[in-house]
Amino acid sequence: MTDMLEEASDAALILAVATSRDRAAFAALFSHYAPRVKAFLQRRGADTAQAEELAQETLLAVWRKAGQFDPRRATAAAWIFAIARNLRIDVLRRTRLAVPAAPDPTDDPPPSVPADAVLIADQRARRLREAIAALPAEQSEALRLAYFDERSHSEMEAALAIPLGTVKSRLRLAMARLRAALGEDA
Repeated sequence: MTDMLEEASDAALILAVATSRDRAAFAALFSHYAPRVKAFLQRRGADTAQAEELAQETLLAVWRKAGQFDPRRATAAAWIFAIARNLRIDVLRRTRLAVPAAPDPTDDPPPSVPADAVLIADQRARRLREAIAALPAEQSEALRLAYFDERSHSEMEAALAIPLGTVKSRLRLAMARLRAALGEDA
């Protein structure tokens, strides 16, 4: 019963603030709700200083928006705590937007390759080109189609007009010759 009377009196205090800017009514609301709103915000993760500031902002919003309060839609406490919750959400959104995004790894320049690694790769590529050039024409053509043009065996069969078994044989022979020519690099 006392809770209902308290809610009715809180609603009456808000309406007094709305209609006549009653400072005494606002002082009564402030003294009753400020500590409760602060505790509410601390339970929601705000530190003491932030909770204190948000509690003051909440009650300032009550002062400014008292004319928007409708006792048929919500109790005074529900309306005040909804304002506090919304202010807390706004603060969280602002801080989330203020945090810089993690750097994008694709923005970093590629790592520099040591000169000796470039030289070794260039020598290997030259040896591979020479080994492919030394292959019989039909084997080097099969390699080109399979590995450089990325054709399937059946596409190679059609392009070369030879049986599938012959395509596979040429590739197998070419790979064996390349391994032998390149030695331990293969």
